[in-house]
Amino acid sequence: MDTRVPPVPMDPATAAMFRLDGQDPDEMEALFARVLSYTHYALSDPPVSVDARLCALLPHHSVDGVSRLPDLLLRNIVSRLPVKEGARTATLSRHWRGVWRSAPLVLVDSHILPTAAATAAASTAAARSDARRITSIVSRILAAHPGPFRCVHLTSSHMEEFHGLLTRWLRILANKGIQELVLVNRPWPLDLVLPSTFLGMTTLTRLYLGLWKFPDTAGIPSATCLPNLLELGLCSLVMESKDLDFILDRSPVLETLYIHGNLFKVSLRLVSQSLRCMKILMSSFEEIAVVDAPRLERLILTGCWSSGGVCTKVKISYAPKLHSLGYLDSGSHDLEFGNTVIKAGTKVSPSTMVPSVRVLALELRCGVRNDVKMIPTVLRCFPNVETLHIMSGKTGQPSGKHNLKFWNESGTIECISSRIKLLVFHDYQGDRSELAFLKFFFESALVLKHVVIVLANAWFTSMEDMHSKVNPLRSMKRASAGSKIMVTGCSDPEDGGMGNFKRASASSVGDPFVN
Repeated sequence: MDTRVPPVPMDPATAAMFRLDGQDPDEMEALFARVLSYTHYALSDPPVSVDARLCALLPHHSVDGVSRLPDLLLRNIVSRLPVKEGARTATLSRHWRGVWRSAPLVLVDSHILPTAAATAAASTAAARSDARRITSIVSRILAAHPGPFRCVHLTSSHMEEFHGLLTRWLRILANKGIQELVLVNRPWPLDLVLPSTFLGMTTLTRLYLGLWKFPDTAGIPSATCLPNLLELGLCSLVMESKDLDFILDRSPVLETLYIHGNLFKVSLRLVSQSLRCMKILMSSFEEIAVVDAPRLERLILTGCWSSGGVCTKVKISYAPKLHSLGYLDSGSHDLEFGNTVIKAGTKVSPSTMVPSVRVLALELRCGVRNDVKMIPTVLRCFPNVETLHIMSGKTGQPSGKHNLKFWNESGTIECISSRIKLLVFHDYQGDRSELAFLKFFFESALVLKHVVIVLANAWFTSMEDMHSKVNPLRSMKRASAGSKIMVTGCSDPEDGGMGNFKRASASSVGDPFVN
């Protein structure tokens, strides 16, 4: 996980508050350090890096050809440098000072003090001192640069002490044509209210917010709008359903919505004429309803869970271009397609089908009766699936034996028999219930071309154990004689699905669930 900006260590008053609530401050600090780490991992990457090294030699004639380039190109060069290096170009000549003053800058506050991360781990006093220094330097940069800011990442200041200053920063950025903004609390207190000023940034195209309390939208003027916002990330925010409705309604060209770490009872009602990709990770919702989304192509749900034993309702009413969907989990999701609740044995009709889906991902606990009984019905709702991902879920105590007879009695499933060309079976453990499902699949899939078995790496005690669980797959009869099986290990067992989640909105990636 990403630890580039650790949280400011907890102050004594906050630690005392947790002790009064019967909680260990050290455990809470470790928990929120992990939450912050996941949040940073999910953020969009800044367009500049402090890791690049400048290596250049003057030509033999010692003529500075770079300074002779058109000012438009020079401004482009400066805007691709970390802000400190960009500022140093102003010392080259009077001409370069003019270029610097008009260049659209990229400001990443974690680049300002390279040793801040190490200091933050040392002591509360040192960490807060560094946070104040960063805050002061950011203020000076914003005040000193007369030109625009195209991208700003503010993740390293401790904003509890400078809340009014944050409002002023946002006003400056709004006036300077900010296009990309990342704003993350560090994170004490957890319910620090985000100034509503960001809602007036009409030039924003990308916005990521992390570890804030969403501002009250009741008094915000009805004309407030984010007319150019294309990508929105909401990470571990304290917010209500009405806040989600508000920001979706005020973002008329939004194409990508990313929600990470939502822990509150929120319902998402998706009505958008522009949205193409919605990604929800490690969150709990009462309901996710795709009401009217004519351009939606991807609905990605990873690491989501039910709250208090109540499943999240996943409802799809109108999404005619939906191409990729998952992971659907019958243990965590109540499915509703059209106006029909999908249960085991539900009679599938055109009104309950989602024919546009070509890539489908399901979580299946092969040893759990309710999971297994749901799968045939769910698959019948997606008659045109060509790529199927199955995530084999861990089970504590199996609730029934599901052998080949059960699957054969489930009848013909159209997408398996005539559509699916690629099956990817994740976290394969080699138990009998998994083998029964795979045997049924192999014997039913007439057009299957490729099978990828992704091993649950921690599940096997030795190479011999692994081979004993994999070899039965190779000897199974297959209806598609030309199909091929590939066995591989999990590419990154520790990332919790974050890697492919970050790729999910990339239009160049045809399958958002690939590792």
